Amino acid sequence: MLRAALMLQPTLRTTPDAWAIDNRVYPTSAGKPGPRDPFLTPYMVPFGRAIAERTHRRVVLACSAQMGKSDTFLDVIGQRLDQAPAPILYVGPSKQFVTEQFEPRIMGLLDQAPSLSRKVARGKRMKQTRKLVAGVPLRLAHAGSPTALKSDPFALALTDEADDLVANVKKQGDPIGLVDRRGDSYADFVHAIVSTPSVGAKEVARDPDSGLEFWAVQEPEDIDSKIWALWQEGTRYHWAWPCPHCGEFFIPRFDCLEIPRNADPARAQRETRMICPRNGCVIDDDPNGHNLKAEMNARGVYVSPGQSIDPEGNVIGAPVDSTTVSFWVSGLCSPFRTFGDRAKDYVTALRSGNHNEIQAAMNGGFGEVWAPQGGDVPEWEEIKKLALPYLRGDVPDPVVFLTCGVDVQKNRLVYVVRGWGARQESWLIDAGEVWGDTALEDVWTDLTELMSSDYAGTHIARTFVDAGFRPGKKDEVPEHRVYEFCRRHARQAFATKGFEHRDKPLSVNRIDVTARGKSTKYGLDLVRLDSDFMKSWVHQRLRWPVDQPGGWHVFALPTDEHPDGLTDDYCRQIVSEARVRKPSGGYQWVVKARNNHFLDAEALAFAAAYMLGLQRLPDSARRPGARAPAPAPEPKASDADQPKAPPPPKRSGWLDGGSRGRGRGFLG
Repeated sequence: MLRAALMLQPTLRTTPDAWAIDNRVYPTSAGKPGPRDPFLTPYMVPFGRAIAERTHRRVVLACSAQMGKSDTFLDVIGQRLDQAPAPILYVGPSKQFVTEQFEPRIMGLLDQAPSLSRKVARGKRMKQTRKLVAGVPLRLAHAGSPTALKSDPFALALTDEADDLVANVKKQGDPIGLVDRRGDSYADFVHAIVSTPSVGAKEVARDPDSGLEFWAVQEPEDIDSKIWALWQEGTRYHWAWPCPHCGEFFIPRFDCLEIPRNADPARAQRETRMICPRNGCVIDDDPNGHNLKAEMNARGVYVSPGQSIDPEGNVIGAPVDSTTVSFWVSGLCSPFRTFGDRAKDYVTALRSGNHNEIQAAMNGGFGEVWAPQGGDVPEWEEIKKLALPYLRGDVPDPVVFLTCGVDVQKNRLVYVVRGWGARQESWLIDAGEVWGDTALEDVWTDLTELMSSDYAGTHIARTFVDAGFRPGKKDEVPEHRVYEFCRRHARQAFATKGFEHRDKPLSVNRIDVTARGKSTKYGLDLVRLDSDFMKSWVHQRLRWPVDQPGGWHVFALPTDEHPDGLTDDYCRQIVSEARVRKPSGGYQWVVKARNNHFLDAEALAFAAAYMLGLQRLPDSARRPGARAPAPAPEPKASDADQPKAPPPPKRSGWLDGGSRGRGRGFLG
């Protein structure tokens, strides 16, 4: 009876960090043996306390590897079982991780904490994945087991390494959602989720009031990382440091590091330093043995967009309103790794040329999402600088003909109309989206009207429609809409398929079957494209010298009088992919942001112009009704005897219409 009373008697309620100080001791085999010190990683303390407070249904933490998150989970588990016993579910990324790594640490926790060890039911009731403590179960599960995730109800759930979980557990659904359902019967249920982030777009936004630079919220389709998506849905707390020199607070991240240019890993480790983004102060790794990082961490605070920090470290203002409290901390804040260590790992990965290694260094070393980098692609704001003072729908006089490129999505058609002139110079005439289910007829009727549009007296000469995406089901009637549309408009519209590399930039093949595989009386010309050739041409022109013919132009930015000008979305999509060299040789296009449809449409518009003989268009070519260029001024008498300038050199090269892949074009 006395033993039963001791097992069921809760101790005085404290926070997880305070409980750990009193109850946990690291063994001599640990990296830092002795009593547990939660404030060695102070950025973890608010996360643990937020779980214990039970004010939010979800508590999310995104961080790098080896930041102390597992120890914080153990603090939370121990404090809850000891002071407010309730069923707990822990979910790890794999069975091996749960049984070989986390379960032994759980046993160490239960054995070493004096107030817990006497409450553990041992013997036959002790299972490797199920412990009974103070009369309540502690279940250890992994994401590959739908049975474990759909078992008993729990008051507290802890999900570890969310980005490593399978997306659909044996067709039973998203594991995060399955775990959430286990808490429906508890009013104060909390689901704590931690992970190192993986793939996604990122961008920094500076708060004009506080001067702090926060992570900007990205479009959900540009985020593959589960933890980053969950973090974006929450309060978006960032761990901020005070600069040890100027005293102003800033948010440390990879961009704050100054790594010597072209440094090898050893030099990067020795000479890398952090630069304060507020005033450019130089922060070195432990100068003269002085642990600056520990001091900055000790004074660090979490701050949410819209909040500010006064010189004393007080956070002012309310956080982002959300039912999820979410935290992010940079891997640079880890007390276990120096700035130089992080830089060395990153440079080593960078020199390998392996994207997987670079991603691992960014995710695991800095706690930031990673998007494939490479290729000399300008920032999206630079596209705006290519704008000329003409309006959407206007056709500048040098334009000889128009083409249209159409990228097909499930719920819309994304198009561009571009005008072409001599020396492959081009002007964006129109760009937009035709919304509608592309498995139905209405959206294709709208595309027909677009192709018939009159742009300042000029019609579209040729339209290329991407047939790589097949809207609707395979056995749906009528047949594949892209083929059907292009067959109906065979003189103007062509179905296309892109390939990573081909011997020719463009080839036309006759296909005589419908999308359902049946023979048809009327064949269809399918254009096969070298996608690398077409996209490379577009990106090559983005930084074309302004004093040379052949520029790539866009229409004017929006104004109050003309609000339908060039959009930021269009500019972002044009640089949404980058051409990078493979470690094994050759090149590939990597997606930096998932919305890349305008880039694909621009590549198709160029391909249509290439088919029409753009590369052989003479300098004298003019469209009917266009004004001729102003005549060159007569030479002055004093200049009559001067030698004439030599004619411009003949253009060549496969990106400028050399001998490679020339086909017949009716405008040549």
